[in-house]
Amino acid sequence: MPAIRARRLFDGMDLLGERVVHVADGKITAVTEDGPADLDLGDVTLLPGLIDCHVHLVFDASTDPVGHLRESSDEEVLDRMRGEAARTLAAGVTTVRDLGDRGYLALRLAEKLGVTEGPEILASGPPITTTRGHCWFLGGEADGVEGVRAAVRERARQGAHVVKMMVTGGEMTPGTYSHLRQYGLAELRAAVEEAHAHGLPIAAHAHAGEGIADALAAGFDTIEHCSFMTEHAAAHDDTIIARLAASEVIVSLTAGMVPTDVPPPPGVAKRLPGIMASLRALYAEGVSFVIGSDAGIGPIKPHGVLPYGAQMLVGLGYAPLDVLRSITSRAARACRVADRKGRIMQGFDGDLVACGGDPLTDISVLQRPSAVFRMGRRVR
Repeated sequence: MPAIRARRLFDGMDLLGERVVHVADGKITAVTEDGPADLDLGDVTLLPGLIDCHVHLVFDASTDPVGHLRESSDEEVLDRMRGEAARTLAAGVTTVRDLGDRGYLALRLAEKLGVTEGPEILASGPPITTTRGHCWFLGGEADGVEGVRAAVRERARQGAHVVKMMVTGGEMTPGTYSHLRQYGLAELRAAVEEAHAHGLPIAAHAHAGEGIADALAAGFDTIEHCSFMTEHAAAHDDTIIARLAASEVIVSLTAGMVPTDVPPPPGVAKRLPGIMASLRALYAEGVSFVIGSDAGIGPIKPHGVLPYGAQMLVGLGYAPLDVLRSITSRAARACRVADRKGRIMQGFDGDLVACGGDPLTDISVLQRPSAVFRMGRRVR
């Protein structure tokens, strides 16, 4: 039975001292304070494999991800996605929730991908959007109450793990706007009801304050972005934030950018000060959060960028312990895999990442993993 020793262990909830983690047949069989180890990782912190709650494996993180996708065949895109999955896993991200692809390619990749070739993929398929709405080119257009119900049923039939719905417009689609809503409450409630009837969680893409409020009222399980964008800036609404904090909803914060000479899109750049203020306000009010990096949408967000999101939130005043939970145990809850992911404890998957040093004193160590294990097998 393989046994892995580390100087410190973050078990998904708390930082502990030296531990030995025993793994067999891809599962953690025991965690002990002493005893022999087959592999001594030395002065590292061993954590559960990280979970990114919002990625787009079909996008290549280039300056024109939409154009490159449009010009590529499904097989070409799948081949590229394999490489992105490998990069994600090498970064210590062992589970991703893919919230928007073309033609259910992420589901196809999940079926073909070997355990050591990439993270576990929990996929939504094409996001549900209005005709010519945000990301319509991914193939998820649906209008009206019956239209969105049918769209949800199709995703359930295809085997999706989660439903994604574009409550507001977005920055990647000309003719749609982040500060404007795309659906009314009737359509949103119908989508939520249909998703829950099929046992599926449902995620709301929502930037504008009114869209965030609608997603909360409709009963979405997670609200993505939650940036409070207005037409020319971003300005959070304290009343909506208080309602978020009092609810069971989990907000998936879009955090993380790698250093690059390529600036953010102009529409995002001009709103960044307001978005950062919104992030501080959400945390101050105690809103339950995870991190969804939005990996793939541009050069500042390559696949595997999640550890930079952790550093960003700590830099905004978030407690490192809260941030670590948000990318492990709380993320597993948001993704509906909390019975086997996000913790280092008996019976859970052997997804592990080791980083030199202590992430509670220097969260940036997550950006330099020294070892990564997927279902007990070392991949880095």
